[in-house]
Amino acid sequence: MINDSYFGGFILLGFPGRPQLEMIISGAVFFFYTIALIGNIAIILVPLLDERLQIPMYFFLRNLAILDLCYTTNIVPQMLVNVWGKDKKISFSSCAFQLFIDVTLCTVECMLLGVMSYDRFNAVCKPLHYMTIMSPQLCQGLVIMTWIIGIINGVILSPYAMSLPRCENHHLDHYFCEISAMVKIACVDTKVMEEILILVSYSFIAVAVLKIKCAAGRQKAFGTCSSYLIVVSIFYGTVIYMYIQPGNSPSQDEGKLLNIFYSIVTHSLNPLLYQQA
Repeated sequence: MINDSYFGGFILLGFPGRPQLEMIISGAVFFFYTIALIGNIAIILVPLLDERLQIPMYFFLRNLAILDLCYTTNIVPQMLVNVWGKDKKISFSSCAFQLFIDVTLCTVECMLLGVMSYDRFNAVCKPLHYMTIMSPQLCQGLVIMTWIIGIINGVILSPYAMSLPRCENHHLDHYFCEISAMVKIACVDTKVMEEILILVSYSFIAVAVLKIKCAAGRQKAFGTCSSYLIVVSIFYGTVIYMYIQPGNSPSQDEGKLLNIFYSIVTHSLNPLLYQQA
């Protein structure tokens, strides 16, 4: 039984009344989290040990791997504590911090995938000028830009979501502090917030899609960018299905399962997909 007494934080419901489902999901999450740790650490270390991999593509891959590690680590430990332990509570400050990290890192990944598409475009379509165009200064500047945009977005959306009136409803129907779950428990009209989330999602998706020019009609381009295109398709396909739908289209459990796939599974698959890059 969950203690309902108000304590100033939130109670993460997870999958209430389904302990067997929770154990199965937690086992799968732990498995994919282990893969994410091993794979992403390998991507970070290997280019540092091989001078042949000191090129822009692997610079961006290292940054994506660091991002994936931070993203999954922000979610998985809290989820496993929630499922395996008896205490489903999370303090207000911990929830706010987790939400800010989630929004920031999600935004950074959206922008970074767009930057990586620009890198692949130059590698395929302008091979003779590739190293000149993608200079170390430009690569570093692009990565810094993605983080600045991500932090700004987190600073704007996270406090707004946390400040929504909840009429003492502190039962969060999720396994971690996620922005859409936070909006759903608000006791005010959140149409504006939902429209903002949709608009932001569309903007990030448009940036990445418009830059995916590398596979346009060229067999060489498809071979070079196939890994990237698979990652983008999985990442944005899941995001589109989850967030860019009218009202509460996915059921609560379906939405949480999709969020697990989007938050954990996709980030563990990235190292495996990029091995062929």
